[in-house]
Amino acid sequence: MSTRAAVALPYSREDSLYIEGEYVPAHASGRSVLVNPTTEDEWAAVPTADEVDLDRAVDAARRALVVWSSRSAQDRASVMLRMADELETRGELLAQTITAENGTPISETRLAAPVSAGMLRYFATLADYVTSDSVRPYPTGHGDSVVHLDPVGVCALIAPWNYPINLVMGKLAPALLAGCTAIIKPSSVTPLSIRVVVEAAAAAGVPAGVINVLTGSGALGDALIAHPGVDKVAFTGSTAVGRRIAARCGELLRPVTLELGGKSSAIVLDDVDIESMSQQLIRSCLRNTGQTCYISTRILAPASRYDEIVDAVTSVIAAGRQGDPLDESTTFGPSATASQQSSVLEFIRSGIDDGFRVTTGGGQAAFERGFFVTPTVFADVSPDSRIAQEEIFGPVLTISKYGTEEEAIRLANGTRYGLGGVVFGANPAEAERVARRMDTGTVGVNAFQPNHAAPFGGRHESGLGVEFGPEGLAAYLKPHTIHRPALG
Repeated sequence: MSTRAAVALPYSREDSLYIEGEYVPAHASGRSVLVNPTTEDEWAAVPTADEVDLDRAVDAARRALVVWSSRSAQDRASVMLRMADELETRGELLAQTITAENGTPISETRLAAPVSAGMLRYFATLADYVTSDSVRPYPTGHGDSVVHLDPVGVCALIAPWNYPINLVMGKLAPALLAGCTAIIKPSSVTPLSIRVVVEAAAAAGVPAGVINVLTGSGALGDALIAHPGVDKVAFTGSTAVGRRIAARCGELLRPVTLELGGKSSAIVLDDVDIESMSQQLIRSCLRNTGQTCYISTRILAPASRYDEIVDAVTSVIAAGRQGDPLDESTTFGPSATASQQSSVLEFIRSGIDDGFRVTTGGGQAAFERGFFVTPTVFADVSPDSRIAQEEIFGPVLTISKYGTEEEAIRLANGTRYGLGGVVFGANPAEAERVARRMDTGTVGVNAFQPNHAAPFGGRHESGLGVEFGPEGLAAYLKPHTIHRPALG
């Protein structure tokens, strides 16, 4: 595999943090080195913020809160629309930077700018929701109460490395419309792409201090979550880390939204159109080299068509091109880090040791460099086995057989997670009927495609609260009620 040269990226060896509208030298002396997962080259470095840097960012956000929240929601929406335009003009730079950071194929990272811009534009349409008071008469008929909405305040936004911009924007866009200010802590794996977003925000006229960015390790995230100047926390990441954040926020009585792990199922009905399913399979079940929280990596196939489905899934995954993520024809890139590659390979070894049938893949890819794992399909998998129950976060699918619809539902609901899912069937109404029985926050019919206007969130160990839609916006608002009883 020959790796194509990326465009010249303006951000690489950085010594500054974005606080109060400008890049300022970090107080901390520590630096974190970035490794390109395709080449294994050290190519960039960023500061590791300390408590002094954190205090500066929180102070800036608190000052900006007074300014930003005093502007009308319609005015804030206008700024967001300009920011969306500015972000799209930087789309190629954003895509190239993300691919250098985490190895996501360029065909995927080129969606980061338009998808994030779409989030800004969607939430801008909800300005009236923020400003419209709700008048509620007393049940007795004597007087009423008026409810209006205030911004929750300074928000700590903590994002993972797999979709470093989209998963920030799903939090930042509603926060901005609500009148909140933010301190963004990106993953230590992907700390540079957020600078493109900051550029767009500044060009759009977002006031200084409304958006601040601190880079660093998990210890910085812990300090940010617990800082007394923070009013709300929003986190996307692993369930293990989410538990710790939930416990800390519980102690602090601090609102928190958690979008955590998943082990979602694809129920294939016996009337499925194999060709149609095949066209949606990678997007719904192995998107971004399997490094997507909601994808349905557990395929449940009916006994009546089991062999046919195993063959079709194997064929689709085996045909997906793996290699240089800067090549537009690449389907599967590397794992984002060496440790993630090791974790995925260990899961594959577990499946092999358990005696499950490998129909394609099954180990480390034969490239000289890079953190590559061959896309792997296991058939005849026991639904209660480790590889069918735990989130692998790599290019691994399992296929298990079911006999009846009741068994399929039981198996689909038989994990500790509840984030995504999909039902493949020739009759959309019948597929939706089955989907309604799945105990999970979101389900797709014949494809999984999130909708910014609808809530996205998990059940059980997949999280707390939701993002997107008016429900996601509500997480950044706090109601204020004024009672107006009719006296006398």
